Amino acid sequence: MRVHVAMAVAILLAGGCAHFPGRPLARNVTLGVTHTGGTYNLGNTTQDFLGQGADAVLDLGSRTIKLWFHRPKDCYPFNSEWPEHFESLIDIAKHPYYRAVFEKPFKTYILVAYGPQRPEHYWTKGISDAECADEQQQFYAFTKYLLSTYRHTGKTFILQHWEGDWAIRASYDPNADPTPAAIEGMVTWLNARQAGVQQARQELGEHGVHVYHAAEVNLVARAMNEGKPNVTNAVLPHTRLDLVSYSSWDTLSSGPEFRRALDFIAANMPDSPSFGAKNVYVGEYGFPENEAPLAKVQEHIRNVVETGLDWGCPYIVYWELFCNEARRKPVLKNDDVRGVWLIKPDGSKAWAWDYLHEKITESR
Repeated sequence: MRVHVAMAVAILLAGGCAHFPGRPLARNVTLGVTHTGGTYNLGNTTQDFLGQGADAVLDLGSRTIKLWFHRPKDCYPFNSEWPEHFESLIDIAKHPYYRAVFEKPFKTYILVAYGPQRPEHYWTKGISDAECADEQQQFYAFTKYLLSTYRHTGKTFILQHWEGDWAIRASYDPNADPTPAAIEGMVTWLNARQAGVQQARQELGEHGVHVYHAAEVNLVARAMNEGKPNVTNAVLPHTRLDLVSYSSWDTLSSGPEFRRALDFIAANMPDSPSFGAKNVYVGEYGFPENEAPLAKVQEHIRNVVETGLDWGCPYIVYWELFCNEARRKPVLKNDDVRGVWLIKPDGSKAWAWDYLHEKITESR
């Protein structure tokens, strides 16, 4: 696998602040919520959709939020005005809607981020030296901005992509194996992003603010049980990332299988200076309440939360605040969506809201 010399040096140098290993995060930080792409909003307000969702997550008691830092016009449409295009990740961060959310009392922001100048998965057929250098520069500049702007705030920013096992296939066919070019391209692309984050951390230091970089895997069972090449076993061992996120839909129905998946990811993921061997977090879990008995929904969600807490995941992030999968539009009634939600279209709270609120507020 190709890894550029400058990139390799940046990755191998120790620049992280080892503030997590052996010291669990507070429950209201570990248990987070995603807010993106909701097909409805709470209609009793004119507040922008990004801010409205952030306030709802704070009301739940969570201090970790996962947001899309990509195509915000599509992800946060209600009561909002967005430009057609952003020139850089810094420009997105400076937009008033995001800036307002970054000023709210969250401790951790997980941002699904891509450089806005090219397609998300341009690297699947290979990545040039110029593209690699530009990727590193973009994440260097963005990390430097976050470290400078949010100095001494106690905030953590985690920059990740979305579901890498779809990205590496350039399709949603789980039976298709990724090509060697796509595997090499993803390794180089991830290491370039990591090198940019690492470079900024080394230059500025982390003074009361932390910025990390993560990959996300989602077809773990296939690699674990069949030995098929996926991001977990074909890409992660060749990286030096801070963290890896697990979008856990393929194993969340079984506590033992889900735990095996966490162990398998950790075994393939190099340890990181800041998180040690427990550098695996849950980036997505949930279950559609309109398509299953409530008892089944409860079982699957509890499986992930209880197992993830016991295993030692630093973050366990629920999908999601407002359901993003519409059965019909416009969404006017609760049964117009699949029902992966905390807040329903009629404004009432789902069972998962009460469960997570209880887990967040209970003593350890």
